[in-house]
Amino acid sequence: MSRVMAKDLEVAIVFADVVGSTQLYDKFGDTKASETVASCLDIMKDATFQFNGTVIKTIGDEVMSTFPSVDEAMGAAVMMQTRISAVGKQDEGIPVSIRIGCHFGPVVQEQNDIFGAAVHTANRMTSQAKAKQIVISGFTVEQMSPEIRNQTRQIDVATVRGRLDEVALYELVWQPEEATSMLPTIGWENKARSASKMLLNFRDSTVEVSDVKKSINIGRADDNDVVVKGNLISRIHAKIEMRRGKFVIVDQSTNGTFIQDVQGKEMFVRRDTAELGTEGTIGLGRAEEPGSSLAIYYKAIE
Repeated sequence: MSRVMAKDLEVAIVFADVVGSTQLYDKFGDTKASETVASCLDIMKDATFQFNGTVIKTIGDEVMSTFPSVDEAMGAAVMMQTRISAVGKQDEGIPVSIRIGCHFGPVVQEQNDIFGAAVHTANRMTSQAKAKQIVISGFTVEQMSPEIRNQTRQIDVATVRGRLDEVALYELVWQPEEATSMLPTIGWENKARSASKMLLNFRDSTVEVSDVKKSINIGRADDNDVVVKGNLISRIHAKIEMRRGKFVIVDQSTNGTFIQDVQGKEMFVRRDTAELGTEGTIGLGRAEEPGSSLAIYYKAIE
């Protein structure tokens, strides 16, 4: 019968949860840890109310809230982070931090709960966030006022259950010291305009990643786009993808992938994703110096 009472509305959905609460219990004991988690939940709920939000439910050490606008959701999120960051600095306080995810979209409200794909997306934003981080989807950023939007930077892209396309991940930079020390946000929008394809050269062959073919595989197996033979190289070792104007390498191997850019900066990726710069060398399973017979060269082209 509750389905008859269901109604659709668009809201900013926020998930906020305590990071590493299990470790808090192990390290500080049940009493102290439960007091700290309860204090965090109170702060989360109070911040929700301060910014015209509604607490939908609490799930263990997590609060789920909704807000009429994204700006109000961000105001609450910053208040949560600021106040909870101060908890561990108080007398007898124990170190504690939270992570927050937010997405704006349509939901179905039934009695005291909400449902819909937007809820899954908001939850996915939270799972992508690290301690003391506020992560929001690209669509949500578009709903912000210019002042708040200027405090965001794109950090990644992710897939979401039930969606075929990727969702851009943005971070709201809420700590002033973070805003001054963070890396310049070139690379996402700028690279989307300046680099239209990437060329991969291995020995006498060249493979292109572009809008025509957005993903290529690299590995030992003969059906890869770039075939590299070696004892440390997996059958399907890695793939290189074009995502929203940037080029990333996704390692799927046992021994990892070694990357060195033209400035000499080195990076190791294993079972993870990393952004490739404009030009450099890729080594599969081990670092390969430029000139090595097993080195793969990459270069982004305008």
